[in-house]
Amino acid sequence: MEIDMWLWILAVLLLLFSNTDVWYFLRGAVVVLRAYFQPPVWDVLAEQRRSGRVLPHDIDFMGHMNNARYLRECDFARFSLYTRNGMFKAARALGANMVVGASTVRYRRSLHLGEPFELRSRVLAWDDKAFFVEQRFVSKVDGFLSAIMLCRQNILRSSPDQIMQHLCKRKVESPEFSEELQHWISYNNASSQALKAENSPDGKLQ
Repeated sequence: MEIDMWLWILAVLLLLFSNTDVWYFLRGAVVVLRAYFQPPVWDVLAEQRRSGRVLPHDIDFMGHMNNARYLRECDFARFSLYTRNGMFKAARALGANMVVGASTVRYRRSLHLGEPFELRSRVLAWDDKAFFVEQRFVSKVDGFLSAIMLCRQNILRSSPDQIMQHLCKRKVESPEFSEELQHWISYNNASSQALKAENSPDGKLQ
């Protein structure tokens, strides 16, 4: 019976690992749990920093950190950011969901095998539907800014204003949108409109 039980457990684990990215979810849970026990950050706009290093399984055939690792590190950094500044807690209290609506990464110089880096994340601004987050990869070797990611974090069943009011107990105005952020938002809106037009039966926006 004991052998049968272990065989079933092994079969379930194999099924999970073959159909789901188990390590991603495990690390995500660890990041949130660790951030939960760290001191809270009361300033929602404050920059938060996480350290990392390029590992052998993260590199492409050129020896540079691959795109998947960049995106994963940004995910985990946002999990930590939202946990420590209270955004996750506020969203849960309001019955809201937070989903990534769009993101883009601008690479300036590749991070190489073994190179230590710092990922700096902060909320830049928000509108009536989403928060806009900036994440910067900075090499610890020479302080060079290696890559910048912009992310639109959509809020479902609530709004950024409601989340900010829940956190700050007052109305909070969004910081001004930088020229770079405005350009990115305009580009996304134009792309979205073009896709809607393509999918419309008559080729026009409804």
